[in-house]
Amino acid sequence: MSRRTFKGGVHPPEHKDKTKDLAIESVFPFTKTVVIPVTQGGAPNQPLVKVGDTVARGQKIAASDAFMSVPVHASIAGVVKKIEPRAVTGNIDALCITIVGDDSGTTAFMPPLDPFACSREEALARVRDAGIAGMGGASFPAHVKLSPPKGKTIEYVIANAAECEPYLTIDERTIAEQAEKVIDGLAIAMRIVSAPKGIIVLEDNKASLVPGLREAVSKSGHNNITIEVCKTKYPQGGEKILTLAVLGREIPSGGLPADIGCVIQNVGTLRAVSEAFREGKPLIERGLTLSGGACETPKNISVPIGTLVGDLIPERVTLRPGVAQIISGGPMMGIAMANANFPIQKNTSGVLFLTRAETVLVNESPCIGCGFCMRACSCHLSPVLIMRALNGGNYDEARRCGLMDCIECGSCAYVCPARIKLVQRFRVGKQLSREELRKKQELAEKCAAVQSSATGKGTAEQNSASD
Repeated sequence: MSRRTFKGGVHPPEHKDKTKDLAIESVFPFTKTVVIPVTQGGAPNQPLVKVGDTVARGQKIAASDAFMSVPVHASIAGVVKKIEPRAVTGNIDALCITIVGDDSGTTAFMPPLDPFACSREEALARVRDAGIAGMGGASFPAHVKLSPPKGKTIEYVIANAAECEPYLTIDERTIAEQAEKVIDGLAIAMRIVSAPKGIIVLEDNKASLVPGLREAVSKSGHNNITIEVCKTKYPQGGEKILTLAVLGREIPSGGLPADIGCVIQNVGTLRAVSEAFREGKPLIERGLTLSGGACETPKNISVPIGTLVGDLIPERVTLRPGVAQIISGGPMMGIAMANANFPIQKNTSGVLFLTRAETVLVNESPCIGCGFCMRACSCHLSPVLIMRALNGGNYDEARRCGLMDCIECGSCAYVCPARIKLVQRFRVGKQLSREELRKKQELAEKCAAVQSSATGKGTAEQNSASD
């Protein structure tokens, strides 16, 4: 079997040995309380419940009419105690619904639906009603991905099992323990978008999963699903990187995988798709990895969405003294958190408790123009030129150098000898660039309106004069 790869990238220490062989444990917060963000991907939702309401597990508690939105469901049965802003991943406040469990165990799942007998519209509605958003990190609404624009023919659905972030092993364990559900979810996605082929992509540090996957594919009867093994390199799991390595197709600047005939879904997302049809179960649980040098009991767990990380300590996970940093996600693309009192969301793939030796807590030095960042960039951009343009406030130049094509993987910052926080600068730069474009658009519309008004007035005066 060939080992495909891409140009650029980095090889950070994997740190996966601590958890890659540990089975996923079902864990419940000892407080019997969850804090569920109202919006977890897509357009903002509005609460459907009020304080004092009794809710069932799986009941819809927040939703929006917007197409680019996914509803949120109660992950436990209990009573709504609060609806208020709380700190979430990103160190921002977001509206959350706090539910205290009542031990009733009542559920409000949807009836099972045959994914291969229902219509495409019914299938898409089921994916949306189940609240499924991308579980690889971006939290993009799954039903939107499975609704490619008109005129786009989808040839492949790719199951992204690269899991290239250090420490994280939840996708690996999901395949090892629930390969049948992953294959079923992939087949359902292929049916929805009418794709003739499916591909499961792994890195070669997970090649031991291939025999089990082959067996699951054989049992499923879906002979149009194949397995590809890529070389282990970060950021192999990025959509733009994955399609280039596996298919030799490059997603165009500003484009989507659908532009090159692909739909890409994380393996956890595909498992959730299978459960939504076969069990009627909404996305109310999240598998994730707890690890890091300061974590004495690293493990893979599955918890109700909305579980506060702090409510797992120390009853469910034990920490060593000297926690220098808490990261939501992986160390390359994750976000450092102020404390552990934040909820686990649909896109929380891991929580890391790192020691000082595992972090880079140093001040930036001036850029020396070494070009290491350019060689490491998997998107073939020029991070140093983007940074210089941003420092000068020249957003047009930053966009010309590829600012909006940056996938924020962190490879450039990883190799930078000056320890410049490039990813953070690019994230802020993107926000400022979008704001600049928005203001330019508003100005252009105002100018067009004034010109139209003046033209109309002039025409009226000419008509009056001719009369």
